[in-house]
Amino acid sequence: WAGVVAASLLLPEGKIRRAVGEDGLADSLRATIFPDGGVVSRSPIQLMELIGLLSLLKKCYVAQGELAPDFLLDALGRAVPALLGLTHADGGLGAWQGSAHIAADRIEALVAASEVRARPHRQALDWGYQRVLAGKSVLLLDAGPPPLARQSASGCASTLAFELSHGAQRIIVNCGGAALVGAMIPAALARGLRTTAAHSTLCLNDTNSTAILAGGHLGKGVAEVELERRDIEQATRIQASHDGYAKSFGYNHSRVLTLRSDGMELRGEDTLLPQAKFKENVAVAVRFHLGPDIEIVPSDKPQTALLRMADGSNWVFLTSGGMLTVDDSLWVDQNGRPHPTRQLVIAADTGKGGLHISWQLRHLG
Repeated sequence: WAGVVAASLLLPEGKIRRAVGEDGLADSLRATIFPDGGVVSRSPIQLMELIGLLSLLKKCYVAQGELAPDFLLDALGRAVPALLGLTHADGGLGAWQGSAHIAADRIEALVAASEVRARPHRQALDWGYQRVLAGKSVLLLDAGPPPLARQSASGCASTLAFELSHGAQRIIVNCGGAALVGAMIPAALARGLRTTAAHSTLCLNDTNSTAILAGGHLGKGVAEVELERRDIEQATRIQASHDGYAKSFGYNHSRVLTLRSDGMELRGEDTLLPQAKFKENVAVAVRFHLGPDIEIVPSDKPQTALLRMADGSNWVFLTSGGMLTVDDSLWVDQNGRPHPTRQLVIAADTGKGGLHISWQLRHLG
């Protein structure tokens, strides 16, 4: 529809074509963009493509000395702050719903082309993401169900996954890149990158919280996410839960994230709450995929990991439940290249009362 409108503006005798094209574009945007500016696929890459397309179309109006219609300007004005709501402290984009880790210069260029000045969304309930800015730290949380199967070809089972950055350093990330299928991301790897295990969240019995079917479509799983966010004394606290494991294993996953206002400490709690029928002794893994250039320093305490950042600063990760181990991982850059890294994994089993694991990530200096 954007192409039809552009043709009507730039080619002769386009008056009727323009009327039809603008009506079609307006209807398409109403079906594609949430009221808070996100797209129904929940994919940041597709939101970037949409912003770029609408920015180009706006230039076509300008070239002809015409004013862009209000519905187009309104869509751009909503889409830009939604995209900025998924940026980290360095201005780059986090890895969500198939997108990769995209550098700040690409985001800055796109926003400049849109000519929209806006602050990042703190929370976008329809778009399904939460953002907390605290000092030099940014916390991002996937607080929504995955997109419907018809809305995304690379939707991910990532509900309640989070990312954390401090300054230029990505500390906790998701692997990302499932939508960038190509020479370096074969289809089999892309499928793996869509799984719950490829995200920094709890995975029960090595099973996706939302099923990924043999044909690639998303199946049953997370239907409802409950969310509560509030500012407490010198911190922001987010509590969220999902029902993705309720039917298959009889548990709801609840996650509490509390980021101190100076950004130097993140506390977390992951709880499996038994429902009417539940299975005992099910394996649980809470995964924390580490960002690039982070060295894990050996510790003599089995539930402690020391993390040395590229800038020489140190963080400590502690858990009060389960067994802490280190495993291989990867993250995908904006060009679709996978890079090896590591992940921290808290392993445990459910019991009669479910499971509760507390953990903490703290800056040491």
